[in-house]
Amino acid sequence: MSTGPATLPETETQEDQQTRRQPPYHVILLNDDDHTYEYVILMLKELFGHPIEKGFLLAQLVDRTGRAIVCTTSLERAELKQDQIHSYGPDPRLPRCKGSMTAEIEPAE
Repeated sequence: MSTGPATLPETETQEDQQTRRQPPYHVILLNDDDHTYEYVILMLKELFGHPIEKGFLLAQLVDRTGRAIVCTTSLERAELKQDQIHSYGPDPRLPRCKGSMTAEIEPAE
């Protein structure tokens, strides 16, 4: 009569059992003079799900300070969001606009 396979007692250390969290990263939108507030607000709504009011406040912050944190997330997702900003396309409201806005990623401290 078989009692099933033998199992060994778990020997994981306390450190192995703790979930390791990835450090967070900021996605930072950089200012330029080739995109309208409307463009920024719509982009932030479509890419990040920010409500119009938050998009407006972030657009003001970018305009006033030159940069704004638009998202804090894992490195992999931050890179995705940066790529989405870079590929969002030009602002159709400004004929001089030739492309997307620029974003950086930096560790959140």
